[in-house]
Amino acid sequence: MNTYIVKGDICFSRSMDEIVCLEQGSIVVENARVTGVFQTLPARYAALPVLDYGHRLILPGMSDLHVHAPQFAFRGLGMDMELLEWLNTYTFPEESKYQDLEYAHRAYESFVRHLVHSTTTRASIFATIHVPATLHLMELLEQSGLRTYVGKVNMNRNCPVYLREISKNQAVRDTVAWIEAAEKFEKTKPILTPRFIPSCTDDLMYALSELRRQYGLPVQSHLSENPGEIAWVAELCPGTKFYGESYSRYGLFGGGVPTVMAHCIYSPDDEAALMKQNRVMIAHCPTSNENVIAGIAPAAYYLRGGWRVGLGSDVAGGQTLDLFTVMATAVQVSKLRWRYIDQSEKPLTMVEALYMATVGGGDFWADFGEKVGLFEDGYAFDALVLDDDPLKNMRAFSAAERLERYAYLGKGKLTAKFAAGEKLL
Repeated sequence: MNTYIVKGDICFSRSMDEIVCLEQGSIVVENARVTGVFQTLPARYAALPVLDYGHRLILPGMSDLHVHAPQFAFRGLGMDMELLEWLNTYTFPEESKYQDLEYAHRAYESFVRHLVHSTTTRASIFATIHVPATLHLMELLEQSGLRTYVGKVNMNRNCPVYLREISKNQAVRDTVAWIEAAEKFEKTKPILTPRFIPSCTDDLMYALSELRRQYGLPVQSHLSENPGEIAWVAELCPGTKFYGESYSRYGLFGGGVPTVMAHCIYSPDDEAALMKQNRVMIAHCPTSNENVIAGIAPAAYYLRGGWRVGLGSDVAGGQTLDLFTVMATAVQVSKLRWRYIDQSEKPLTMVEALYMATVGGGDFWADFGEKVGLFEDGYAFDALVLDDDPLKNMRAFSAAERLERYAYLGKGKLTAKFAAGEKLL
């Protein structure tokens, strides 16, 4: 079915200040793209097939800009630890298991199944250093219908020997083999993934920058998440003024290179200015930041100041793939930041949180020529159909109020899901 109508109670962000709601509205989809959104369907579309979802909520699909697939299996553990201790205690031992392809299959099959049944339609995903397991994850994602970027992680220092790449040269050979093997995928694409500066030597970063130029890849990594991490980077990279400069000197920090940097909690003014100038995507990960005691990113300041900002679940630092939970947490922690850290920037609103989950995160795909995150003419039809009947009571709620309650109360149900026009559920 290439052309069809989806009907229900439609909500989407037109801007960071406005939610558009059309109760019993209709979305016309043609060749996987939206060609119109109507309160009253024009007569010229009367003969098209209709998927009528009654009074269920219909929202744009959401983009998870930062999630670690191999960490899904141990989510919810170690939430009383800071980042570096948590990595050594839980993350690195778990990721080493992905050398075993049978283990990787069972773990990644679970991750992909849960991702399909989440509110995420597009994602930027970290795998591990292991090429066969990373390609297998990409195969499972390709079959799922989700639209994703997946990174084989690079790390050759300051990590356990059992998870360290043998040498810079071997890391490059493995990365090339992975990139070229991934060319067969249509919905699942490779993204260059130095884990973070402490885990990559200068010569490896230089080699990765050469591969990025050769293959035209986007980049993802971590930035300014933890004060101890930032101090460590300053020691490892003498001569740099700030953390982001340790990426930018290799051409891996926006500026024509599609780039996602997760966290950006403690970015100084110079770093933030360079991110804005280079159009680096910021993946705001509030559930993770509170769990591993990282801090509270100035997400409201970034969003209102013109930076590109989306949301990330950051599983397993974040305990859930549910981006509604991430939205609610983003609002909640921004209130704490306003109250206890900086009263110059008012807290985020739920309207802004929805914007970040849909339009904001969807802007990353604009770097590849795709319009994502809105129900407007020419945008890819990524959509969620939500049943909030379990939340109903004696009071009447508007569609926007129903959406807010869905985010905070977490007892609704995803009943249908579309990615680039393809019905996944």
